[in-house]
Amino acid sequence: MKKQVLIIGGYGRIGSSVARDLAIYTNSEITITGRKPEANIKEIPVSRISSGVKYLALDLADKERVKNIINSYSKSSGNLVIHCAGPFNHRDANVLKNCIEAGINYIDVSDYRGFTRKALAYSEAAKKAGVTAIINTGIFPGISNSLSRQSVEQFDEPEEIHLSYVVGGSGGAGVTVMRTTFLGLQNPFDVWINGKWQSVKPYSDRQVIKFPSPYGKIGVYWFDMPESLTLPTSFPVKTVTTKFGSFPDFYNHLTCMTAHLFPVSWLKNSGVIEFLSQVSYKMTQVTDKYSGTGVAIQAKVLGKKSGKKADFCSSIIHKDTATVTGIGAGGIAELILSGKLNKPGVWSVENSLSTELFEWVMQSRGFVKNDGEKSVVYQIEN
Repeated sequence: MKKQVLIIGGYGRIGSSVARDLAIYTNSEITITGRKPEANIKEIPVSRISSGVKYLALDLADKERVKNIINSYSKSSGNLVIHCAGPFNHRDANVLKNCIEAGINYIDVSDYRGFTRKALAYSEAAKKAGVTAIINTGIFPGISNSLSRQSVEQFDEPEEIHLSYVVGGSGGAGVTVMRTTFLGLQNPFDVWINGKWQSVKPYSDRQVIKFPSPYGKIGVYWFDMPESLTLPTSFPVKTVTTKFGSFPDFYNHLTCMTAHLFPVSWLKNSGVIEFLSQVSYKMTQVTDKYSGTGVAIQAKVLGKKSGKKADFCSSIIHKDTATVTGIGAGGIAELILSGKLNKPGVWSVENSLSTELFEWVMQSRGFVKNDGEKSVVYQIEN
């Protein structure tokens, strides 16, 4: 019998990318959900994902219906629920809670540390229920966690993890990503620096990072990501930085001005956030034509190996951010569905996915691994 996969929020750019990956690499029955009524199904081009994908109308605000639908997936073992309905700044952990109660495995593409804390609080309950729940999957967080783990494994004594991300224009991921970016400017956040938690301002402390071709040198800034919460507890390091930048660079300057010149009350106003998100998305629809919608991530680790100081970088490059996000989440989903990844509890990616399994996923999706003396780069070569 085919495994059944329910992708909540599967009609959005990220959810549909996850669905496409699963349609290609698994033999599962996939149902995606969205808020549009099923009566309008003819208006929904589900075929853009795969002809075999089904659609189901579902609003997460209707908690009783959400619970009943998740329970309907518990009739046979091995089914999976994938939560892609962002932004996660506004989400509770109700979907995860329902999955644990129903005994169904779970993954999500959450990218907000507040949600991460809520999810990790259910770890013991998931263990008792025999439910494997992997959170923060996708590209960053997600693949970024695996790159960090790979770099850390090169050392006898890892000391610092420096994560840097750059996205071209909209990243091909829709207006939701814009909302997430502006929501991330609302509050200072704590980061692990020199062995203690310190508060930093979002989009501050510009640093120029040299990414692999075709990006080159790009400015990156402090940005709140779940990796800054989970990596310090996963590895014995003294410092973890997470910095983000956009391409072209003028977007960085506009975002930096927004973060530091706008009154805090404006940035916490939902109407202002929506206005900024819509305007930014319309701008990227123009600039995407020459900037592209790709992504590059660099996980640089400093530490000691054989008693000497050393550094190592693991990087990934892809021409479309939404597509590779689907690969990051879809690859983990495939491993769970096939039984290769079975670890009851609630886990971040670096604590659940071995480097061996990560490399298997990358290779199966067509990524070529280019090894250097002090670096490794994953990219799809045309």
